Parts: sequence; C-alpha cells; structure tokens
Amino acid sequence: MPIMLNYKSFPLKNQPMKGCFILQRRFVYIGHNIAVFLKENYGVKDFCSYVLLRPSYNFLKSQTDINYTKLLLDEEIHKDFKKVKLDIDYLRWLEKEYGIPNLWPYLTVDRVIMSNQAVREYPYDTSPYTHEEMLKILQVKAKAILDFLEREKPDFIFASVIGSVGVYLLYHIAKKKNIKMLVVLPTSIKNTYTISEHYAYFTEVEKKMFGAEKEPSATSMEKAKQFIQNFRSHPAPYYDEASPQRQPVFRYQQMKFLLPHNLLKICLWTAKYLLRYFQSDERQDYSYSGPFNYIKDGIKRKLRNLIGAYDLYDTFNPTDDFVFFPLHLEPEISLLLQAQFFTDQLHTIKMIARSLPVGYQIYVKEHPLMVPYRPRSFYKQLKKTPNVKLLDPSITSFQIIPHAKLITVITGAAGWEATILGKPVITFGEIFYNKLSFVGKCPKIEDLPFVVKNLLENPRFDEDELIRYIAAVIEESADVNLQYLWEHENDMEKKKEGVKTLADLLAKKLNLQKNA
Repeated sequence: MPIMLNYKSFPLKNQPMKGCFILQRRFVYIGHNIAVFLKENYGVKDFCSYVLLRPSYNFLKSQTDINYTKLLLDEEIHKDFKKVKLDIDYLRWLEKEYGIPNLWPYLTVDRVIMSNQAVREYPYDTSPYTHEEMLKILQVKAKAILDFLEREKPDFIFASVIGSVGVYLLYHIAKKKNIKMLVVLPTSIKNTYTISEHYAYFTEVEKKMFGAEKEPSATSMEKAKQFIQNFRSHPAPYYDEASPQRQPVFRYQQMKFLLPHNLLKICLWTAKYLLRYFQSDERQDYSYSGPFNYIKDGIKRKLRNLIGAYDLYDTFNPTDDFVFFPLHLEPEISLLLQAQFFTDQLHTIKMIARSLPVGYQIYVKEHPLMVPYRPRSFYKQLKKTPNVKLLDPSITSFQIIPHAKLITVITGAAGWEATILGKPVITFGEIFYNKLSFVGKCPKIEDLPFVVKNLLENPRFDEDELIRYIAAVIEESADVNLQYLWEHENDMEKKKEGVKTLADLLAKKLNLQKNA
C-alpha cells in the first residue's frame, strides 16, 4: 500500500496560499462569501472545495466570483460504493494511518449513514446500509479525499460543522498531513464566534489562558466582567430559538396547523415541494429528504403531539436536593462527535441517578427544540428509574439552575450557563468550558459516583479564572450574527457584508496581511 507523503501547511514567503473550504448545506453561501472576502482583501486567489449537497455544488458552478480549481461533491463520491469491491487490505492500511484509533468514529458521526436521520425525521433510527456497505462508503470516500488533497495541496482547510464521514476524514487526514485545519465555532456568547484548530475546544483561547501567549488586555477583562454581570442579572440563552418562549412546548401550539389558514399554507407548500421533487436533479442523492417521507414523518409527529406527555411531568420543587440534567438536542454533533460514548441519553441519566447520594433526585427537562419530536415512550422509559423526575419543558433552565446542587450535561450550553452562574458542573463529552479547572469532567462512567460526591461536598469556583477565560474568548472571536446569516438572510450582498468580521478573523489565524 503506498504511503502518502506529508507536506507543510503554509507556502514559502511570497508564494500564494491556497484554501480548501468545506461547504455543507446553507453554509455554502457563508463560506463562499468568506472566500470572496479573502480574495478581494487579502490576495488569496486559489481555492478548492469539498461540497456536501448538489444544490451547493450547482451554486458554486454557476457563480463567477471565484474559479475553484476543484469541487469535490460528496453525493457523487457516495454513489461509487455500489460499484466497488470491499478492499479490506486498503481499510486496514487506512486504519493504521488515520484510525482514531479505529475507523468506526468516521461512520458513527454521520447521522445519515448510521440512522438515516435528516433523510427521515427523529426518532427514526434505522440505517439503510449493511455493515459491508458502510465499509465500502468509507473506502470510496477516503480514496477520493486522499486523492483530492494530493492533487490540490491546500495550505489550509476551513469548515463549519464536522458531522459526516467525508468531513471527519478530511479533518483527521489534514491533521496528519500538517495542513492547517480551522473550524468556526459558536462561543456561547451571543453573536460571537471563534475559529479553532479543534472541533470542540478553543485552541487560541487556551494558548492565551494556559500557554506562553500574552494574557487578555485590561479592556477585554472589563468587557468580560460586564458580560458576566449582565448575564447574572438577566440570564438568557445565547441562541434565542432555544428558549421555551420561542418553541411549541404546549399542545395547543403544536396543533395550530389545524387552523384553516395554516392548513392552506401546508397544502400550498406541499404542492411546491412535490413539484420541486419531480424537477430536481438531487432526488436520487443519498442525503435528500423527499416529500413523501417528510409527509409520513410529519403525520406521525402530529399524532404523537396530540397524545403528548403532559401527564408524565412532575412538579418542580426548588427546595429538593436535586441534580439537574437538561436533555440535549439530537441528532447533533454535540453528541455524535463530541460525546461518542454518551449518545444514549437514557443510559447516561440512569447512570447519574445511580451515582447520587441518598435523598437526592435528578430533575430532567426536555430541550425546547425537541418537544415536538421526542416520543412518549422515551419519557416513560426515563421515569422507570425511581429517583428521576421529568419537568415541564415550559420551565426555563434559568428557573432550575440556581436551586440545583449540581448540573450534569453531556456537552450542552446549559453547563456553560451554569458555570457563569457559579454552579458546580459535570460534563461527559468534549466541550470548550472543560478547560476551566473547576468544571468536573467524567470521561469514564465508573468514576461518576466519586466525581459527584467530590463536587457536592467540595464545590469549587474561580471567578478570576472565569473572567480571564471569557476575556480571552472576546479577544479571539468575531462579532457576527452567523445564525441569522446562515439560516434566514437571503440577500447575498448582506451575507457578504455580514461575514466580514469572521473573514478578518480567519485571515488573522492565517497570518494574512490586508491588501494595501
């Protein structure tokens, strides 16, 4: 088996730099505009791209701003698995060279491959592929990506989400080849994003906090103090849509589709969806969510909503001795990538419940975005553990956290919010605030009773460390309303204008000088 040679991540001085952009779903418009900004303002002229969806590919082929030297379309690579024979020797070589430490994480991070989710709606959880087919998919994508990198030789790779077989392969192969890998990450400070060399941790922030880098400035320290003060006075989720006030957490909200004007909208939308389906060149793509499955899963969801789980909710008593566990949104990278061995939330809750002292209970609350989707059977199974209580999802986390003795999360934002509020926190996965010395980490479940006991009896908190960390985050991030630009803004000029600060931050990470 031939060994691929490494090459340096940056060109020699005065030589042009080449960037590879991983563009998936609607991030294609954000990423492309960042590339345009780098071209116009920093002189980066050569780009290639790994593209996830066919509409994204079609957009990049039709635009005239940038001449991408190569567009590698994931959907086209995927089709090849049906044509090849399984090459176990190649996969063994691949595992030896790029295993983490084996090849399974590349598959399990991909919700489409493993569960057919995104094509089908949660809680659907059946893969359309056999074991052998999964290995073939891994085989064809690895070969295509290795060939792509050897031919294009990018100096850096820029990504938004590490959430599929191909993208996760690109991430680790780039690391092994010493290609600079940069990922844009939300900081959990509203409208603030950083760019990191890791998919979960803020690498530049950590250098400033714990390395030889210069510490945050006095100005940033003051901004951090002000942020903490404001948050403690008026706590709010950094993502507004995650608030119970913005989601249909009550039955009557979930049944509004029955109103005549809403039914008419649904019928019109469905008719347009069906028309697009028959006209589309992407309907045969493996990740395409067709109208028939959407209608089928939507009907099932509305029937579940009609029954609901309201009779299963327990009364919240703030005077109880309790540990709080907010359920996570799924399927998302917060579980599939950042907590690969804690994706089963029912099992994790059961293990927490078994780790609590006598007299303690665990209060569980649903994520507001998951209320219409989670099946009743999930909650019934959850309540089989005697010291587990299920709270009404209309209660906010900020009503619960101040009264909890301990907050447990896999990787959730609620852990960060609790940390700012000075509460003891235990995490199970990889998340940026793990780097704070007073946050409890439990990577091994057998250690959990001891970690719980230690934090309940000896809660720790370091205000100064928190201030310095947030100050470092402020200095190493960009103010950009990326969620809105990503999901809602349709004007390309406004998108381009909106991502300027993020593009400048990327240029800073690449040590680029602005054009004179």
